[in-house]
Order: sequence, then C-alpha cells, then structure tokens
Amino acid sequence: MAIATALVSLISGRPVRHDVGMTGEITLRGQVLPVGGIKEKVLAAHRSGIKTVLLPKFNEADLEDIPKTSRSR
Repeated sequence: MAIATALVSLISGRPVRHDVGMTGEITLRGQVLPVGGIKEKVLAAHRSGIKTVLLPKFNEADLEDIPKTSRSR
C-alpha cells in the first residue's frame, strides 16, 4: 500500500502525513488483501510514534489482539 500511496502523493502533489503508517497488499486490479502479523506491526508503529495505522478491512478481527492502550477506533 505504501508504494501506491507514494505514487498518488506524487501525482496529486499532496504529501503523505508523517504520523501515518499502513500495511497491506494491493493487487494489480486494486483489491486490498489481508496480511499477517498485525499485532506486532501496530505495536511497533505505536512505539515509534505513529498516530494512525491503516489496515486492510479483512484484518479487522486482528484488532482484538492489540492492547487497548495502543488502539482507538
């Protein structure tokens, strides 16, 4: 997702916020696929000061594993 976001940022001229992280995979047809290791990725982002993490919709069930101190909806 980061490469797609970087390309959209370049084309649109709008910079990506520095406090936003994201994970996921986008197919060539534009479908966003789920990924593994969501808990570890979110905790690492929280430790490094990332305020917002964008996750694929299919990984919504993984949010239950993340401590409440590291998340808000």
